[in-house]
Formats: sequence, C-alpha cells, structure tokens
Amino acid sequence: MVKKSTNDRKVVVTGLGIVSSLGLSRDQVTASLRDSVSGIALLPARKKLGFQSGLSGVISDFVGRTPLDRKYRNRLPEFGWWAWDAIVQALEQAEVDPTELAGNPTAGFLLGNDSSVVTGVEQCEMLKAAGETKAIGSGHIFRLLTSTVTLNLCTKLQLQGASWSISGACASGAMAIGQAADLIARGRQDRMLCGGAQEISWQSMCSFDAIGAFSRREDAPHQASRPFDQERDGLIPSGGAAILFLEAEEVARARKAKIIAEISGYDFSSDGYHLSVPSGEGLSRAMRGALANAGVLPAEIDLVMAHATSTPAGDEKEAQALSQLFGLEQGEQGPVVAATKSLTGHEFWMAGASQLIYALLMSRAGFVAGHPNLSKPAPEAALLRIPTATIAATPHHILCNAAGFGGVNACLVAKVHHEV
Repeated sequence: MVKKSTNDRKVVVTGLGIVSSLGLSRDQVTASLRDSVSGIALLPARKKLGFQSGLSGVISDFVGRTPLDRKYRNRLPEFGWWAWDAIVQALEQAEVDPTELAGNPTAGFLLGNDSSVVTGVEQCEMLKAAGETKAIGSGHIFRLLTSTVTLNLCTKLQLQGASWSISGACASGAMAIGQAADLIARGRQDRMLCGGAQEISWQSMCSFDAIGAFSRREDAPHQASRPFDQERDGLIPSGGAAILFLEAEEVARARKAKIIAEISGYDFSSDGYHLSVPSGEGLSRAMRGALANAGVLPAEIDLVMAHATSTPAGDEKEAQALSQLFGLEQGEQGPVVAATKSLTGHEFWMAGASQLIYALLMSRAGFVAGHPNLSKPAPEAALLRIPTATIAATPHHILCNAAGFGGVNACLVAKVHHEV
C-alpha cells in the first residue's frame, strides 16, 4: 500500500491529450462518449491474413496538429506520432509552451508502453530481402525499443528530468501516471507528462488472436465488446495515445493555471497467482490501497472506471472485487460503474491512462457514458450500477482500475475540479 507523507505535495492535472478510436481530440472523444459512438470495426485485411477475428478499434484520418519533422517521423512508429499529438494537445490545454520545459531537470515524461512490434517485423523483412544488414535504416534502432516514445520525445522536448517507459502489460498507462504523480508529490519533479500509448497493428495482435482472445461477433462490430455481459466472448484490440500533464499544485497555482483534477491516490499490486488468469485479490488490494492513499472512503467514490475488457475471467473477478469493496453483497447502492471498453475495445498498454482521461472529460461535461451492449448482466455483476445509456452526472471522486498479464494491477483515484 502506498502511504501519503505529511510532506507530500498535491498533484494536479492541467492538460489532457487523446488520440483514440473515439476521436482525435478531446471534443471529438467527449461527443463519442456522450452519443455512444463505437470506434470498433471489422478489418477484412486481417481475415485475409488468417485471423480468427478481424475486429479492431480503428483510428481514422489522423493528421497531427504540429507535424513531426522527418527525423522524428523516421525514428518513431505510428503510435509515437499519436503520442506526440496527444502531448501537443495536453500542453495547449495547460497553456504551457514546450520551450518552458526544455533544459529543466524537474520536468519529465513517463509513458506506459509494452511493445513496438511492427519495427521488429519490418527490419527482419528488410534483411531477408536485401541479404545484408546495411539495408536496415538507422532509425529502426530507435523505433524498435519499448521506450521508443519517451527516448525520442524527451530528446525532442529537451527534457532533463525523469524519462522512462513502464512495461506492466495492460496496467502500464495507469502505472505511468501513478509514478509521475509520486515523483511530484515527493518533490523530485515539478511537472510531468505521462500516460500511455498502444500500437494498432495486425503484427502486434496475431498471437492474441491465436489463443482465441478476441470476440467473434464480426456481424455486428459495434456490439462485440460486452463487458460484464453473460454473452461476452472476448475482447476487441484497440489503441492510440493518452497523455496527461501533471504539476505540483503550487506550481500550477503560481501561474494561475486552470486545474482539471487532482491525482489524489495511487496504489499497485501483483496477484502472485497466474500468468493470464487474475485472482481478484490483487486488484482488491490495489483499490483499497489507492483509496487509503487518497484519504477517501469507498462511499465517497462517485464513479468507477472499470478495467472490464469483456473477457470471461477478468470481468468476473473485477465485478466480485467491486462488490466486496462497496459492500454490495449487503444491498448497499454503490457508485456508477462505467465500462467504456464497450465503445473503444481494449486499448491495452494505454488503457489505464485513456480511461482516466475519458472519466475526466465525462465528469466535467456532466455525464457518464452508457454501456449499450449490456443486455444480460452476468450474475456477479448484477449489483453493479452500470448504465446502459448516457446519464447526467458530475462525479467528484473517481476510481480507475487497470490490470494486466502476470497479475499486475494499478489503481488511481482522481478528485475532479468542477469550478473551472
């Protein structure tokens, strides 16, 4: 359990950036969440390749606001371009010029990312075609590493503070936010870019398809992702980039910044149980630890952003953990539980970061998105307050869950500022 020190500084969010299957900006994503617009489609090319499921989240018509120069385009995979755009969005909202961060040892960038598959495949194909390694461009070295986004963009922004990527499977994005917040709270950094990124490519997803992890509801892509539903049959792969700009509260207030929220709690855990099947106990510990770190009681949580990937085992264990945390077995009414992966699919390494952004966008816009595909709630989820259509709401305390292979878990608590 992560405990707060009496000397810890408050950590606030002043900027958000998002590129996802729901849209290429905060406004587009907010509208998609409000209107229950799905970002999932059937990709015939994957079927031709031999995929069992051709379903995927899709990012269409992407054009960067501040295009990367050729050097960085060559050194970054596509999801790195998305991450750069999300950074630009976040800094613009925070009203921070990137040059303010350059050369500053108290400004850094942590990103959740656990793969960069396409580059590895491409360089092997180049070698086979040419018969010599000289055919492989030097940029492939910097695109291949899991840390490709942080090492490239920290260099571009000339950041001199904390700079690393976190690989914790599908908890990576939440871990990056939590670690960035901890660095600020402890006084080791003043300002941090943080979040997650996930490639959308058949190369990165074929092994998941091989084990039957994906839904086969290809006749109705928008209805295929069904978290907590009795008829769920697997997840839908998706991705994009989600970036938050965090600052120490006194730093933000000194420049009269508009504060979106406070990252008030964070905790993590490992199940120590199974490589691919969650125990539920580890997630329970992380949720309770995050609430304790925030100094918030379960009854004070207004909104839970469930991890809820639409897998049979994962959804079951999370629903049971939530019911125990909020005392639902005693008939108490718990918080609203949002299952936004019903619209986005599972965004893997960025999921913990994107879901927090979705929560903040919804909270400040006065609504919570519905789960349109929840027709038959599973027994273990029957007591959860999962809206099937958009509802009016202004949550103040948000609990965001993330979990991944290896039984790793990360949970965040955010306190929304509605006055600005």
